[in-house]
Amino acid sequence: MPRILARPDNINEMNGRYAHQPLQHPVFLNSVPKCGTHLIRNIMRMFVAVDQHYQETFIQFPILSDHLAAFSINAPRLSWGHLLYSDDSAIALQKSRHLLMVRDPYDWVLARARFFLSDNFQGQMEHLKGGAVSVNEVLNMMIFGIMGKSPTISEIFQHNALAWMGTKVRIIRMEDLVTAVSDLDGEESARFFDELLSFCGISTPSDWQDRVRVGSDRKQSGTARENLAGNTGVIPDELPEVQKRLVDHMLPGVRALLGYDS
Repeated sequence: MPRILARPDNINEMNGRYAHQPLQHPVFLNSVPKCGTHLIRNIMRMFVAVDQHYQETFIQFPILSDHLAAFSINAPRLSWGHLLYSDDSAIALQKSRHLLMVRDPYDWVLARARFFLSDNFQGQMEHLKGGAVSVNEVLNMMIFGIMGKSPTISEIFQHNALAWMGTKVRIIRMEDLVTAVSDLDGEESARFFDELLSFCGISTPSDWQDRVRVGSDRKQSGTARENLAGNTGVIPDELPEVQKRLVDHMLPGVRALLGYDS
């Protein structure tokens, strides 16, 4: 199994400075991998008392059956993970407020490549580090997958995002969350977080801006771009044109379906 190395945060300690409303429903923060998982998790942790955080593990499908307590209506918890769509997943989340983070697939390719090339990720990608292959070859592997080692972009988005659409899930684009975080004094930001918290059954507290500032501090995220160790700077800031066309080939119509330009 791959190992992810990330420095610990002090969100739980900071959480104790605030008063919290008890959760009335379980809340699950789901995400396509590399779509702002730590950002939404750390922000929402600031609005829920630590004793209602499900901290046993990062929930994923292979271990779902061992962690159904995270979704108990009798003991509501805030939990998080990458939970792909399936019959078991849908049943487990029936009583939960379900948030799902997505991201522009173009930027997702870049973020995933940076993470796999970083020292923070230790697994089946070690042989790609140190310039063993070109940058564009790495990007193509993020798009088309690696036989027996890594799924394709279409498999990931299909099972982790698209299959959940049209259900009771609340889909949040990472870019919208980042925009709201960057302008906490603006009306759009206030509306965004009020709707987000309301969906989770939480009344917006008067100090919501301060809580978001603490939770969104990039120093608290071990997988934020600037906190990744290793030679990740070789990955460009924008996906090359050919790779954009390859993403469109693998995910026809998906960017438009998620609200991005086609």
